[in-house]
Amino acid sequence: MTKIPIILSWSGGKDSSYALHELLGDQRYEVKYLLSTINGHFKRLSMHGVKEALVEAQAKAIGIPLLKAYVYEADNTEYERQMTGILERVKEEGIFTVAFGDIFLEDLRQYREDKMKAIGMNCLFPLWQKKTDWLVNDFIAKGFKTITCCINDGYLDDSWCGKMIDDRFLRELPPGVDPCGENGEFHTFCYEGPIFKNPLTVGAGEKTYKALVLKTTDHPTPVKDAGTKGFWFCDILLQA
Repeated sequence: MTKIPIILSWSGGKDSSYALHELLGDQRYEVKYLLSTINGHFKRLSMHGVKEALVEAQAKAIGIPLLKAYVYEADNTEYERQMTGILERVKEEGIFTVAFGDIFLEDLRQYREDKMKAIGMNCLFPLWQKKTDWLVNDFIAKGFKTITCCINDGYLDDSWCGKMIDDRFLRELPPGVDPCGENGEFHTFCYEGPIFKNPLTVGAGEKTYKALVLKTTDHPTPVKDAGTKGFWFCDILLQA
């Protein structure tokens, strides 16, 4: 059977890692590339704040080529332009499907489907509408390891930044915080698990705080409704 070639939107966190695990186990698909959005000024993963070098190390340890969309302006127009440029190029290789790790945000899914349809591509959501408590527990049970790299202060304080997601983490989450952080409560960096040929060794470095700056955009985001004033970032350090 000929497999369908796909490209996976790659945040480096637990949801995209689990989505990749599901796709690798599905004989219908072949993941040809991972695709990450990088802040061109700071050389860090957009929103997550993880250094570009760590995302590169992740992709190397997984064994799938990484494509990077560099964004220099904090607006949705440039994001869409850069993403479209890369996706138009992979279409020349016969790739017409983009996979995303979204779980239940309907407006975000609709946004992605509309944008992909506009450039002649299909969307795939391997985790769609799976229960998030089941997902995160299965993620841990399968041997994945991940650390929080970004915390939304509308939901959690800075003490949650740089924490490993494990049973204790889940037990101590405040009421109303999704265990997968699907509402934007937190973001993570995955460094070990069944998708890795070789695990990475990482540590939690310095914490920094950045105030939220909202710009007009048609890109759905949950942070506007959470009382968010800013984000705590933990500098994830790659260790030898």
